[in-house]
Amino acid sequence: MNRCIESRGRAALLACALLGSLAIFPLHHASAQGFVREAPKDVVLGRLVVTAPPQVTLDGKPDRLSPGARIRGLNNLLVLSGSVVGQDLPVVYRRDAAGLIHEAWVLTPAEYDKLSGSDSATGYLRFNQLLALIFGSRP
Repeated sequence: MNRCIESRGRAALLACALLGSLAIFPLHHASAQGFVREAPKDVVLGRLVVTAPPQVTLDGKPDRLSPGARIRGLNNLLVLSGSVVGQDLPVVYRRDAAGLIHEAWVLTPAEYDKLSGSDSATGYLRFNQLLALIFGSRP
């Protein structure tokens, strides 16, 4: 009799483990389909060159990254500032309260060209619309 109870317990445990793994699979599968980056608010277009972290040049002028600054690549993953030293990166960026560059999102050359062409009287509104389109269309 005791053996029968043990085998039922093992079977129930195995069934729970199997159901649990099947329940997790759709979540994992859905997360692998891609992501959508939201357009950041109050950003400015520029060209960022990291010279010696945290020292950078922004549009040819010396500037500085804030402590804990985040540079996000095209896949929305963090890029270490030391790994892009000397590269001229087209970005949209945001400053912190102290005026240091706190967040930057790297753009493709095509995205940068599209955004830099919005210098009309309604340029600010058009710039935000283009940002929403660009960040919404990325896989």
